[in-house]
Amino acid sequence: MQRLALGTVQFGLPYGIANSEGQVTREVAAGIVRAAAASGLDTLDTAIGYGDSEQRLGEIGVDTWRIVSKLPGVPEDCRDVTAWAHAAVDGALARLRVPRLHGLLMHSARDLLGSRGAEVRAALASVRASGKAGKVGVSVYGPAELDELARGGEFDLVQAPFSLVDRRLATSGWLRRLHADGVEIHVRSVFLQGLLLMRSPGRPSQFDRWGEFWRTFDSWLEQNHLAPLEACLGHVFSYPEIDRVVVGVDSLRQLREILAAGAVPPVVAPDALASEDPDLINPSRWSSK
Repeated sequence: MQRLALGTVQFGLPYGIANSEGQVTREVAAGIVRAAAASGLDTLDTAIGYGDSEQRLGEIGVDTWRIVSKLPGVPEDCRDVTAWAHAAVDGALARLRVPRLHGLLMHSARDLLGSRGAEVRAALASVRASGKAGKVGVSVYGPAELDELARGGEFDLVQAPFSLVDRRLATSGWLRRLHADGVEIHVRSVFLQGLLLMRSPGRPSQFDRWGEFWRTFDSWLEQNHLAPLEACLGHVFSYPEIDRVVVGVDSLRQLREILAAGAVPPVVAPDALASEDPDLINPSRWSSK
């Protein structure tokens, strides 16, 4: 269970294509955090941009957790990136009510790849040197961003999307490379915001054009007597290089289902289920299709 990390975007915002309940209430969030801790989870994933997620976590009490948070984009009128980063982290620590972060990520690689990339890297290094964060790094949308970032320095922690459908982190060689370099690897979107857990009748019609994929997926699940949740987690857990698998939940029931599915032995999904179609694997493109 320690390879699971609790994602908390739902604590601060209504999030996910399969989320019909909206933002998680404070009471439910507190119950989820307590149950997750009792089950052996030790890592929380949040961000300054996740609404009031950090504030709620601070009210719940999370000083015993390893917390990873993310800096938003650098404001256009920012004159001193290092001072801005320290102020943003100080605010996050105050809201979370903790003395330091386990990890601090740039929420977007664009800030590291832009004209002020060197300043952003220096700011992250300064935050780490101050002891406010044990590790610094970046959240990316895919290995193409890592290809560009590799020219500008190394990171302690990288978060990237990864699932039985989106295997680019592995097929590109970056999963193995990051692991060999001692970088802590966190993956997200293992359920594609819940899309992979939805059965055909309830799946939004905008995804009907991938009919062959869904037929192959459903057939594989049936042949192997797997629930979608077991398949999604089992496949990701089959990669030993991955340190944490970030999962978000809307209820205690969902958490218990994930914990139960996580106990299933690792499985390897067939190559036919892998896709690099950005319209399918990148949720940010769904609303425009």
